[in-house]
Amino acid sequence: MKIEILGSGCPNCKRLEENVKIALGEMGRKIEIDKVTEIDKIINYGVMSTPAIVVNGEVKSYGEVKSVEEIKEILK
Repeated sequence: MKIEILGSGCPNCKRLEENVKIALGEMGRKIEIDKVTEIDKIINYGVMSTPAIVVNGEVKSYGEVKSVEEIKEILK
């Protein structure tokens, strides 16, 4: 599984990344999280509002900080 966090590094992007890490820990999974900050790459995903979560190349959420529980549902 490949997980990417799309965003400029703003506070919401950092909070989303932290929530993803917590969710993975609670699920007992060790998966590397890639941070994508380049605007061109973010636009290539069709995302116009960050932060966003991309799992295996598919945008799962954008424009909001998902909770730990919501992220666990996404990653199931």
